[in-house]
Amino acid sequence: MPRDPPVTIATFPFTDTMAITIAHRMSDVAIIGAGELGGALAYLLARHGAASSVRLIDEVGRVAEGKALDIAQAAPIEGFSTDISGSTDVSRAAGASMIVVADHGRGPEWETSEGLLLLKQLTSLSKHAVILCAGASHRELVEQGVRELRIERAGLFGSASEALAAGARALVALERNTSPQAIALSVLGVPPGQVVVPWESGAIAGLPMTHLIDEPTRRRLGQRIVRLWPPGSYALATAAVKIAEGILGRSRRMACCFVAPDDTAGWRTRTAALPVRLGPDGLAEVVMPPLSTAERVALDNAMLL
Repeated sequence: MPRDPPVTIATFPFTDTMAITIAHRMSDVAIIGAGELGGALAYLLARHGAASSVRLIDEVGRVAEGKALDIAQAAPIEGFSTDISGSTDVSRAAGASMIVVADHGRGPEWETSEGLLLLKQLTSLSKHAVILCAGASHRELVEQGVRELRIERAGLFGSASEALAAGARALVALERNTSPQAIALSVLGVPPGQVVVPWESGAIAGLPMTHLIDEPTRRRLGQRIVRLWPPGSYALATAAVKIAEGILGRSRRMACCFVAPDDTAGWRTRTAALPVRLGPDGLAEVVMPPLSTAERVALDNAMLL
């Protein structure tokens, strides 16, 4: 039988030293990496007006500078006024209120080993910045950043799982011939091998999902959801922007994030996708949906080492 420890439900209370207004803190975003993901993210942040300034940083040639210029030239056409700049100097991230780790300008996402060196550098440059890891491969980077570098769980997390959750909602919407906005559904666990879809708590236009979609259809949809991993660059960027808007105070929507383990509970667990509420200092609360017995066991098995 699977082990039956409770999944840790964590809150991240704000301290007095963190009580700085969003208007003063949350206006400046630095993006590390100007690849497909980083470039798309910079554009979407600027277009949405989620931040007053965006710094796109990549050590490769003038990739970041070129993409920043391209986005800036689109501003008068699309009607946004975000200040966007490009640089090769990582130290330009100093003082940013939020830092997003994306992908290399001419290569893949940051791997765990080099990513840890980057995180160490970033935390020394901007000690109070919220760090969002936007890549599909960044789950382990979040985990090691918290465990090895002792970065606060509330201030270091991943956004790729929200892209998977959005894909799950889209598939359910297609199945029911409705809009994805009518679907309330998240994903939990460790994709792609241990994805848990909490059907019991899902809803379609406020109606219980389990009353509208039968068990065989849910199993079929679950298999299709797993195959959506890893999401593409634009989906990852869109998910990261959604989470950034929550941190920057522009949205109160919950999101699905890769949350680092809390080993203080006595169980050694893994970083997993969990639904969260966001605040100006990052993760404010993990909000677990009601789970069936089978879903609870599957999530416990996914999280335990």
